[in-house]
Amino acid sequence: MATAVVRRWLPLPGDYPCGLTWDGTHLWHSDQPAGEVYALDPADGSVARTLRCRSVRADLAFDGNLLCQVGFRPKRLILLDRDTGEQVERREVPPASGRLTGIEHAPEGIWMALRGPTVLQLRDYTTMAVLVEHPTGGGEPSGLTYADGVVVHGDYVERRIRATDPNTGAELGSVVVEGNPTGMTWDGDLLWYCDFPGKRANALDLRDIVG
Repeated sequence: MATAVVRRWLPLPGDYPCGLTWDGTHLWHSDQPAGEVYALDPADGSVARTLRCRSVRADLAFDGNLLCQVGFRPKRLILLDRDTGEQVERREVPPASGRLTGIEHAPEGIWMALRGPTVLQLRDYTTMAVLVEHPTGGGEPSGLTYADGVVVHGDYVERRIRATDPNTGAELGSVVVEGNPTGMTWDGDLLWYCDFPGKRANALDLRDIVG
Protein backbone atom coordinates (compact mmCIF):
# COMPACT_ATOMS: atom_id res chain seq x y z
CA MET A 1 0.00 0.00 0.00
CA ALA A 2 1.26 3.47 -0.91
CA THR A 3 2.28 5.88 1.84
CA ALA A 4 -0.06 8.83 2.41
CA VAL A 5 0.99 12.11 0.83
CA VAL A 6 2.29 14.66 3.36
CA ARG A 7 0.69 18.01 2.47
CA ARG A 8 2.73 20.09 4.94
CA TRP A 9 5.22 19.50 7.73
CA LEU A 10 6.67 21.44 10.64
CA PRO A 11 9.73 20.75 12.82
CA LEU A 12 9.04 19.79 16.43
CA PRO A 13 11.16 20.81 19.44
CA GLY A 14 12.54 18.09 21.68
CA ASP A 15 13.35 14.45 21.02
CA TYR A 16 10.22 12.56 22.06
CA PRO A 17 7.07 13.78 20.27
CA CYS A 18 4.07 12.87 22.41
CA GLY A 19 0.95 14.99 22.18
CA LEU A 20 -0.49 17.33 19.58
CA THR A 21 -3.55 19.58 19.58
CA TRP A 22 -4.96 22.74 17.97
CA ASP A 23 -6.56 25.62 19.89
CA GLY A 24 -7.62 27.72 16.90
CA THR A 25 -4.40 29.76 16.89
CA HIS A 26 -1.47 27.49 17.76
CA LEU A 27 -0.51 23.88 17.38
CA TRP A 28 0.42 22.61 20.85
CA HIS A 29 2.99 19.85 21.21
CA SER A 30 4.16 17.96 24.30
CA ASP A 31 7.47 16.15 24.89
CA GLN A 32 7.69 13.44 27.57
CA PRO A 33 11.35 13.44 28.73
CA ALA A 34 11.61 17.23 28.44
CA GLY A 35 8.46 17.60 30.57
CA GLU A 36 7.35 20.53 28.43
CA VAL A 37 4.39 21.65 26.32
CA TYR A 38 5.03 24.05 23.44
CA ALA A 39 2.80 26.48 21.55
CA LEU A 40 3.90 26.36 17.91
CA ASP A 41 3.31 28.91 15.18
CA PRO A 42 1.43 26.94 12.48
CA ALA A 43 3.20 28.92 9.76
CA ASP A 44 6.75 27.76 10.50
CA GLY A 45 6.75 25.68 13.69
CA SER A 46 8.58 28.30 15.76
CA VAL A 47 7.97 28.07 19.52
CA ALA A 48 5.72 30.89 20.76
CA ARG A 49 5.45 29.68 24.38
CA THR A 50 6.79 26.88 26.59
CA LEU A 51 4.98 25.44 29.61
CA ARG A 52 6.46 23.07 32.19
CA CYS A 53 4.59 19.81 32.76
CA ARG A 54 6.93 17.19 34.22
CA SER A 55 4.34 14.39 34.16
CA VAL A 56 3.70 14.27 30.37
CA ARG A 57 2.99 10.70 29.23
CA ALA A 58 1.00 10.67 25.98
CA ASP A 59 -1.47 12.69 23.88
CA LEU A 60 -2.74 16.26 24.29
CA ALA A 61 -6.14 17.87 23.66
CA PHE A 62 -7.89 21.25 24.01
CA ASP A 63 -11.32 21.55 25.66
CA GLY A 64 -12.08 25.05 24.40
CA ASN A 65 -10.46 26.69 27.42
CA LEU A 66 -7.76 24.46 28.92
CA LEU A 67 -5.11 22.16 27.53
CA CYS A 68 -5.75 18.55 28.48
CA GLN A 69 -2.56 16.47 28.81
CA VAL A 70 -2.36 12.72 29.44
CA GLY A 71 0.10 12.33 32.30
CA PHE A 72 1.23 10.58 35.49
CA ARG A 73 1.36 6.88 36.40
CA PRO A 74 -1.34 5.59 36.33
CA LYS A 75 -2.47 7.87 33.55
CA ARG A 76 -4.95 10.68 34.16
CA LEU A 77 -5.82 14.03 32.58
CA ILE A 78 -3.93 17.18 33.59
CA LEU A 79 -5.82 20.39 32.78
CA LEU A 80 -3.40 23.24 32.05
CA ASP A 81 -3.85 26.98 31.68
CA ARG A 82 -2.40 27.93 28.27
CA ASP A 83 -1.08 31.27 29.48
CA THR A 84 0.51 30.37 32.81
CA GLY A 85 1.04 26.60 32.66
CA GLU A 86 -0.83 26.27 35.98
CA GLN A 87 -2.22 22.79 36.60
CA VAL A 88 -5.87 23.68 37.15
CA GLU A 89 -7.10 20.12 37.75
CA ARG A 90 -6.07 16.47 37.68
CA ARG A 91 -8.91 14.28 36.46
CA GLU A 92 -8.92 10.50 37.02
CA VAL A 93 -9.68 8.14 34.13
CA PRO A 94 -11.10 5.02 35.85
CA PRO A 95 -10.15 2.29 36.13
CA ALA A 96 -6.61 3.55 36.82
CA SER A 97 -4.18 2.10 34.27
CA GLY A 98 -1.54 2.87 31.66
CA ARG A 99 -3.82 2.00 28.73
CA LEU A 100 -4.72 5.54 27.63
CA THR A 101 -2.74 6.70 24.56
CA GLY A 102 -4.92 9.18 22.65
CA ILE A 103 -7.54 11.84 23.44
CA GLU A 104 -9.59 14.50 21.69
CA HIS A 105 -12.70 16.49 22.49
CA ALA A 106 -15.85 16.26 20.38
CA PRO A 107 -19.31 17.81 20.70
CA GLU A 108 -20.61 14.71 22.49
CA GLY A 109 -17.75 14.25 24.97
CA ILE A 110 -14.10 13.19 24.94
CA TRP A 111 -12.85 10.37 22.71
CA MET A 112 -10.04 8.14 23.91
CA ALA A 113 -7.82 5.44 22.40
CA LEU A 114 -6.78 2.68 24.79
CA ARG A 115 -4.52 -0.33 24.30
CA GLY A 116 -4.57 -3.89 25.61
CA PRO A 117 -7.12 -4.47 24.05
CA THR A 118 -7.29 -1.66 21.49
CA VAL A 119 -10.59 0.21 21.81
CA LEU A 120 -12.01 3.64 21.14
CA GLN A 121 -14.12 5.09 23.96
CA LEU A 122 -16.39 8.09 24.15
CA ARG A 123 -16.56 9.35 27.74
CA ASP A 124 -18.46 12.07 29.55
CA TYR A 125 -15.84 14.76 30.09
CA THR A 126 -17.05 15.65 33.57
CA THR A 127 -17.69 12.23 35.08
CA MET A 128 -15.41 10.13 32.82
CA ALA A 129 -18.24 7.59 32.47
CA VAL A 130 -17.91 5.44 29.34
CA LEU A 131 -20.74 6.27 26.93
CA VAL A 132 -19.65 4.29 23.86
CA GLU A 133 -16.91 1.73 23.22
CA HIS A 134 -15.76 0.39 19.83
CA PRO A 135 -13.12 -2.31 19.36
CA THR A 136 -10.73 -1.29 16.59
CA GLY A 137 -7.71 -2.47 14.62
CA GLY A 138 -4.03 -2.43 15.52
CA GLY A 139 -2.16 -3.35 18.67
CA GLU A 140 -0.34 -0.12 19.54
CA PRO A 141 -2.77 2.83 19.34
CA SER A 142 -0.94 6.14 19.58
CA GLY A 143 -2.73 9.44 19.28
CA LEU A 144 -6.31 10.30 18.39
CA THR A 145 -8.31 13.19 17.02
CA TYR A 146 -11.87 14.06 16.00
CA ALA A 147 -11.90 15.36 12.44
CA ASP A 148 -15.00 16.56 10.63
CA GLY A 149 -17.25 14.09 12.45
CA VAL A 150 -14.82 11.16 12.21
CA VAL A 151 -12.66 9.59 14.94
CA VAL A 152 -9.09 9.14 13.69
CA HIS A 153 -6.30 7.32 15.52
CA GLY A 154 -2.78 6.10 14.80
CA ASP A 155 -1.02 2.78 15.26
CA TYR A 156 2.63 3.23 16.16
CA VAL A 157 4.00 -0.15 15.08
CA GLU A 158 1.97 -0.54 11.90
CA ARG A 159 2.73 3.08 10.87
CA ARG A 160 -0.95 3.40 10.04
CA ILE A 161 -3.73 5.92 10.64
CA ARG A 162 -7.33 4.70 10.80
CA ALA A 163 -10.65 6.56 10.50
CA THR A 164 -13.69 5.25 12.40
CA ASP A 165 -17.40 6.03 12.26
CA PRO A 166 -18.17 7.29 15.81
CA ASN A 167 -21.72 5.93 15.71
CA THR A 168 -21.17 2.39 14.40
CA GLY A 169 -17.47 1.73 15.01
CA ALA A 170 -17.03 0.78 11.35
CA GLU A 171 -13.63 1.52 9.82
CA LEU A 172 -14.01 4.17 7.12
CA GLY A 173 -10.48 3.85 5.75
CA SER A 174 -6.81 3.67 6.69
CA VAL A 175 -3.45 4.74 5.31
CA VAL A 176 0.20 3.95 5.89
CA VAL A 177 2.12 7.08 6.89
CA GLU A 178 5.69 8.35 7.04
CA GLY A 179 7.33 7.58 10.36
CA ASN A 180 5.56 6.20 13.44
CA PRO A 181 2.53 8.29 14.44
CA THR A 182 1.99 9.53 17.98
CA GLY A 183 0.00 12.69 18.92
CA MET A 184 -2.66 13.81 16.47
CA THR A 185 -4.98 16.76 15.83
CA TRP A 186 -7.27 18.41 13.28
CA ASP A 187 -7.05 22.13 12.48
CA GLY A 188 -10.31 22.31 10.55
CA ASP A 189 -8.50 21.79 7.25
CA LEU A 190 -5.63 19.32 7.67
CA LEU A 191 -5.06 16.31 9.91
CA TRP A 192 -1.73 16.58 11.74
CA TYR A 193 0.23 13.80 13.42
CA CYS A 194 3.59 13.60 15.20
CA ASP A 195 6.14 11.65 13.15
CA PHE A 196 8.12 10.20 16.07
CA PRO A 197 11.40 9.28 14.34
CA GLY A 198 11.25 12.32 12.04
CA LYS A 199 10.75 14.75 14.97
CA ARG A 200 8.20 16.68 12.98
CA ALA A 201 4.46 17.22 12.58
CA ASN A 202 3.08 15.98 9.27
CA ALA A 203 -0.21 17.11 7.79
CA LEU A 204 -2.53 14.88 5.73
CA ASP A 205 -5.73 15.47 3.81
CA LEU A 206 -8.56 13.63 5.61
CA ARG A 207 -10.04 12.71 2.23
CA ASP A 208 -6.97 10.57 1.55
CA ILE A 209 -7.99 8.42 4.51
CA VAL A 210 -11.79 8.21 4.29
CA GLY A 211 -12.00 8.42 0.48
